[in-house]
Amino acid sequence: MVGFWGAALLGLLLCASVRAEVLHLATGDDYAPFTGKALPGQGMLTQVVRAALAEQGTAITLDWLPWNRGYLKAKRGDYDATFPYVRSAEREAEFLYSAPIYVAEQYIFSRAGDQIEVADLSAITGRQVCYPLGWQPPAAIQQLLDQGVLRRHSPLGLQECARLLLLKRDDLFIADRNLGDSALRAAGADMQQFHRSRVPFQSSTLHFIVSRQHPRAAELIERFNRGLETLKARGEYQRLIESYAQ
Repeated sequence: MVGFWGAALLGLLLCASVRAEVLHLATGDDYAPFTGKALPGQGMLTQVVRAALAEQGTAITLDWLPWNRGYLKAKRGDYDATFPYVRSAEREAEFLYSAPIYVAEQYIFSRAGDQIEVADLSAITGRQVCYPLGWQPPAAIQQLLDQGVLRRHSPLGLQECARLLLLKRDDLFIADRNLGDSALRAAGADMQQFHRSRVPFQSSTLHFIVSRQHPRAAELIERFNRGLETLKARGEYQRLIESYAQ
């Protein structure tokens, strides 16, 4: 009998230890509406990540770092995870990916007087695309950059891309519809001065990622996915997303 109760107590203590765990995460600022220190709840996807892990009884600490630095520190294992990131072959070699935390539709943003559509990209030789430092361009855009068809300018954030587009220093930027619109508003621009392509350039997914060097990488991804699934089943995920789309 003592052995039974001792085992039961040990099991409860182990469960309590797991539930009390705190994960140390890193993300970047000025990626509205997804992440941002000044945003409600520190951003739409910050809220999703925090809520998904809370479903599994896991709390987080969150450090705000320049994107490149946060990525490299997470890759080395200085942080348990980072977010939100799109898939790329280079990243998949270094990180495990969660289930998608958001499906982003990428649009081309240009000036109203110089409208650029998806079908125009191959014919805009010499134009300059603004893509923030540390962001991974879509494969088709990277190919045009490699071929010299497009030139890339990489400021620190998308809001700067919106400002430079208005000043005619850059010709276009590519971003999720909600993200691009948010950046334009944050730059104080009149939306009538800009053009968003009629169709999306492509769709991509954003993820919570854990370095393959992390000793519990697979476990952390599985735990996050379980929490995200529960969040969606309760309707809480949709509520969080819709609160930012309003």
